[in-house]
Amino acid sequence: MKHHVRLTALFALFAVFAAAGLAGLAFAQEGSKLGMINSQTVLEKSVEGKKAIAQLQAADKKYTDDITRMDDQIKQLQNRLSAQRLTLTPEAAAGIQADVQKKQTDRQRAVEDASRSMQDLQANTLSKVQADLMPLIEQVRKDKGLDLIFDLTKSGAVFFNPALDLTDEVIRRYDATKAAPPVKK
Repeated sequence: MKHHVRLTALFALFAVFAAAGLAGLAFAQEGSKLGMINSQTVLEKSVEGKKAIAQLQAADKKYTDDITRMDDQIKQLQNRLSAQRLTLTPEAAAGIQADVQKKQTDRQRAVEDASRSMQDLQANTLSKVQADLMPLIEQVRKDKGLDLIFDLTKSGAVFFNPALDLTDEVIRRYDATKAAPPVKK
């Protein structure tokens, strides 16, 4: 009997939540105005977003080039050790092997430092872009009388009405705020 009462109470509680959810859904369909943006597209197509991506790519290339240079140095030492193994004194061979190990340790540290630096640069760059975009998105929301704007990059939406997509408008406004003022003659 107790088990039946618990199940009935559980079903009643579920029915209340379902009704509240359906009421919320009805409100969202009838009373709320929604919009969508794709923050990844804004980053890839806006002038400032392209600059941010180029900055990140340049930093990544610098770090990659530095690591490649270290790899080349290690390989040269290893080749020297292999080629001259029979003619080197044991002390000279041990010295080259110690240099290889030191350079491998330096390389590992450089990889870790580069990874941290890239994460920091990426976070700082994207935070700056986001700080620039939030007031623009808020203004678009107000101008359009919207209650809610979703970011398609983060929402997991599988379908939406393309008329709700505000991405191009946000890009246009973002580029306009960053455009150089006209030169006065």
